[in-house]
Amino acid sequence: MILRHRRLACLVAILAAAGPASRAQAPPALPDHLTPEAVRAIDRGIQFLVRNQAPDGCWRHMGGRGQYPVAMTALAGLALLGNGSTTTQGPHAPFVRRATEYLLSSAGRSGLISRMEEEGRSMHGHGYAMLFLSQVYGMTEDAQQQERIRVVLERGAELTARSQSRLGGWLYTPDADGDEGSVTVTQVQGLRSCRNAGITVPKATIDRAMKYLDKSVLPDGGIAYRAGLPAGSRPPITAAAVACWYNAGLYEHPNAVRALAYCKRNIGIKSLSRDFGGHYYYAHLYMAQVMYLAGEQTWNDYFPKMRDHLLSLQAEDGSWYGDGVGTTYGTAIALIILQLPYGYLPIMQR
Repeated sequence: MILRHRRLACLVAILAAAGPASRAQAPPALPDHLTPEAVRAIDRGIQFLVRNQAPDGCWRHMGGRGQYPVAMTALAGLALLGNGSTTTQGPHAPFVRRATEYLLSSAGRSGLISRMEEEGRSMHGHGYAMLFLSQVYGMTEDAQQQERIRVVLERGAELTARSQSRLGGWLYTPDADGDEGSVTVTQVQGLRSCRNAGITVPKATIDRAMKYLDKSVLPDGGIAYRAGLPAGSRPPITAAAVACWYNAGLYEHPNAVRALAYCKRNIGIKSLSRDFGGHYYYAHLYMAQVMYLAGEQTWNDYFPKMRDHLLSLQAEDGSWYGDGVGTTYGTAIALIILQLPYGYLPIMQR
């Protein structure tokens, strides 16, 4: 009920900022650092996404690195949830509902949420799908749909647990018997969101995954691409790892403290300190969550600069082109970042 009232209040503020204010009454205050210009940019980005949802409910890459419809649909769906719509409420409820149905229909008997004919590397999408569906699970008022989501999430969490490597991480496919950082953090955050929503997740699975992150820490405080691989720290994966520690409530964990310091040194508002394959949007997807959860002062120092830079990168059609992956990916991530002050996504709330 509290979340519903919060959503209504923010939607009123959005409408007031996007259109002419009434002369008789001042518009409600927006969340801190969300300017009318930012709200208009968010609205244009949301409109880009809803215009480009496929009839079957999915989004694809609209870029150059494969289709990956499950991952793209989950990220775009998170952006719509972050705007205040659910499967039953809000101006974009039909689009959220279609995205939810698409992801539910993508769940196979094994528990893997994927479209294997289009996704050679399925575990990223599986993790993002668990994240999206578990957020929807706690918001939907449709009891029948909620039960379907529960079944898919339970099977998805079981698939993730079965696929965990001996070291505690995950690789690109369920049967890979390997691990690397970026896939691992998608599974950890997806599992954590499932658990927060009341889905049974083995504690041992998450504990082993968190130990995997600990094993991946290098002397400079950053996270390696793979545990035990001394090839240099990766800023994007480091930010993602800090988000996992924070989601677990481990704000003062020594490795989280060191990793956050590393991120602040190596993830800039306009660029990364080194070229890591153009993963700028990916890095800030997690960096923004970390800075938001780290407290008011940290957020105040980060968000206004990040907000203004993202607004400068928005295309005329309302999209953002992200990391060479495409406009669905870039637009979804930019919107997730810009909408963090609304506080609609439970996994990203303080």
